[in-house]
Amino acid sequence: MRIELDDLSRPAVHELLAEHLHNMLAISPRESVHALDLSGLKVSQITFWSVWQDEVLVGCGALKELSSTHGEIKSMRTPEKLRRRGAGRAMLAHIVEEARRRGYLRLSLETGAQPPFEPARRLYESFGFVRCGPIPGYVEDPNSVFMTMEL
Repeated sequence: MRIELDDLSRPAVHELLAEHLHNMLAISPRESVHALDLSGLKVSQITFWSVWQDEVLVGCGALKELSSTHGEIKSMRTPEKLRRRGAGRAMLAHIVEEARRRGYLRLSLETGAQPPFEPARRLYESFGFVRCGPIPGYVEDPNSVFMTMEL
């Protein structure tokens, strides 16, 4: 697997992000969906990476700068048909390492509270993330789980 800094121009990335948004809207109430569309990921505060196995897109993830010491994980996704191959774990390790390299003291995220999000929550917990209250930009929501880790 290789992780590439991505400019969000490739059709395979567009398809994966569309799958992500469609899936989030199918699982969670619209007002509780915080997944970003293509334009939402193209802001200066966000760095986006894609994960490839040969020429097949197997995942993506992004890091949003909340402040000079705090980052937020965004758009972690592996295609539904290509899960359980390690792409999510590789992407998460990459994001954590990049957050440390930037000198962040904290890395946080929002994920869903529903059962389909349990594998994601377990992955984050395996890296040391713990549940917390709402992170900057969010409010308390029964459909959201907020997690953070000190770096």
